[in-house]
Amino acid sequence: MSTLTVSTRLPLAEALPRPTTRARALALDAALIATGAMTVALLAQAEIPLWPVPITGQTLAVVLVGAALGVRRGGLALLTYMLAGLAGFPVFAGFSGSIAALASPSFGFIIGFIPAAMVAGYAAQRAWDRRPLLAFAAFVGASVVPFLVGVPYMAFILNGVMDAGLSFEEILAAGVTPFIVGGVIKAAVAAALIPLAWRGVTAVERRRD
Repeated sequence: MSTLTVSTRLPLAEALPRPTTRARALALDAALIATGAMTVALLAQAEIPLWPVPITGQTLAVVLVGAALGVRRGGLALLTYMLAGLAGFPVFAGFSGSIAALASPSFGFIIGFIPAAMVAGYAAQRAWDRRPLLAFAAFVGASVVPFLVGVPYMAFILNGVMDAGLSFEEILAAGVTPFIVGGVIKAAVAAALIPLAWRGVTAVERRRD
């Protein structure tokens, strides 16, 4: 028999009925991690036209998965996503995926998704995801993390490998500036969805009581 309990300092995944054995707990962890990876893979294909560049669902999925699963499972979900793409599964944007992605200037952002999910999970594990404004600030912070990895990786591939000779300003114009508007919008969407999900969980628990 399992019970549903909600802590004020745990991610959404912990609101699920808790397994009564270690084997079932490990199976649930694996299922949550796989589901998180698949969620990112699906939303990576979503695209909304917007100036100056379209918004994809990839970063939104990273934040949502991290906040829902927590630091450990969120990070493992994004690691699984990255390894699946490198293994050839079409999980990256545009239904792409292969070991050749390592040579793409944008692959650093995929690496950065792993710590980004963990940052969102860290915020959730401190209950910052319960209030929209606090969640928004936390999720903006999580959305910045991929750029801390992705922009240096992009510069290395473009200038160090391809010898493109781009300036720092040109790297920023290619890898940062066009994505600011979309990043803020996705953080706002996540900051609306996660607290809303918590309200639903709380309502369910009150009915059970």
